[in-house]
Amino acid sequence: MGTKSPSRPFFFLILGAFALSPFSPHILNAESFSMKTGAWEITSTPQASGPLVPPDVLAKMPPEQLAKLEQMRAAKPIPLTTQECVTKEDLDQNRILKGDSDADKASQCIIKVVTKSSNKLVYERTCTSPKPSTEQVAIEAPSSESLIGSIDRTSGRNKLHVDMKGRWLGASCAGIKE
Repeated sequence: MGTKSPSRPFFFLILGAFALSPFSPHILNAESFSMKTGAWEITSTPQASGPLVPPDVLAKMPPEQLAKLEQMRAAKPIPLTTQECVTKEDLDQNRILKGDSDADKASQCIIKVVTKSSNKLVYERTCTSPKPSTEQVAIEAPSSESLIGSIDRTSGRNKLHVDMKGRWLGASCAGIKE
């Protein structure tokens, strides 16, 4: 008689649960990202492109303000260094960048894991509210104590590219505010 296949209703119930679950990318990509947990120092360097000010507002600006705006756009990007506490749960749930979970609380975003292995995580985030945007995040861990990555975000006609690098500071997160 051979092996018995699962009954159709049970199979479709399981398939539907995966398809409807907001956590399905985490279940399907269960391998954990191989970074040490604890305190991390992350340095991000943003570069924006596209119109920073709507055209109708630009048209009304005095020449002095336009000149200052152009000066700001031409300035070299300023790196921002923060400290993050990364837990095992964060790694298992692809929340390496804490800003992701904070932003998702106030918006309607869907995260889709594209690639996940022990040393690489790539995901896309699409948000519909309050301001529609798409984002691709790529993070690599050359070792368990270092990371490099990038974020490419599009919101309307504005684009933001962020280069990141990080280093592990230690197992204790004492003094790091969440």
